[in-house]
Amino acid sequence: MSRKREASGPADHLLHPFPPAWNAQSEVLILGSFPSVKSREIAFFYGHPQNRFWPLVSAIFGETLPPTVEEKRAFLLRHHLALWDVIGECSIVGSSDSSIRDVTPNDIRPLLEGAPVRAIYTNGQTAFRLYQKHLLPLTGREAVCLPSTSPANAAWSMERLMGAWSVIRSC
Repeated sequence: MSRKREASGPADHLLHPFPPAWNAQSEVLILGSFPSVKSREIAFFYGHPQNRFWPLVSAIFGETLPPTVEEKRAFLLRHHLALWDVIGECSIVGSSDSSIRDVTPNDIRPLLEGAPVRAIYTNGQTAFRLYQKHLLPLTGREAVCLPSTSPANAAWSMERLMGAWSVIRSC
């Protein structure tokens, strides 16, 4: 029987280190939980090279993988996608979602008021659970949980992820 690896070491209390990626034409909002260590290092979303987010969305939209933060931001805006995280501040050990405590959510209302967002999706169960608890009461907008693009979600192949995540293109 396998056991889920628990985060070890002391938790750091952190503020979200970078702003959301969006503009006034964003129609689909994708929410993660909180940036990984690698994402915090590069100051942009899904920075760990093994996270499947960027290869996945690139394939869904039939484009090559954008290599730089600037090209990733341009990709998002070109496809009317917005990226943000549910958590604005928390205690966390490394990148472990299971270690997240003391959550203060991001206020996503200015984004929702400033763009014609037609659909909200979460990248994984943790983001969905936290959205339901902290943001749904503020926004009154339902979110749909998509399977996590994290490499820890090994039960989902890239092909299965593409099937589930293709809804972001049809909004």
